[in-house]
Amino acid sequence: MSLLNIRVYFEDTDSGGVVYYANYLKFIERGRTEFLRDMGFEQDQLIENQGAIFVVRSLKAEYLLPARFNDMLTVHTQVEKSRHASLIFSQKIMDLKQNKVLFEAQVTVACLDAQKFKPRAIPSDILEKINGQ
Repeated sequence: MSLLNIRVYFEDTDSGGVVYYANYLKFIERGRTEFLRDMGFEQDQLIENQGAIFVVRSLKAEYLLPARFNDMLTVHTQVEKSRHASLIFSQKIMDLKQNKVLFEAQVTVACLDAQKFKPRAIPSDILEKINGQ
């Protein structure tokens, strides 16, 4: 599992003073990037060295409680299931102070050939690290 702390800035909120719904998707995107980075994989190097990119294929999201300006949040990211050419991530965003889950998502990410944008196998070194966790 990977953890990422995020502070809510004014620019993240809507006119009601709560985090705008689309920004939760940005927060979990950062969480998945940091998950790969924590395992030693930089996405720009994956493109350059292995010709692989990861793209969101689908997601299911539930907005449970609002986050507000200046809150400290933690994005929890883990792989729920790995397949030949895709990963299913389980992610949640928690309020650090209240220790409550604010948002949950299940995200399916596909591995594509960076040139052709066609599905391809996830690089074996990534799968080995994920499956070895």
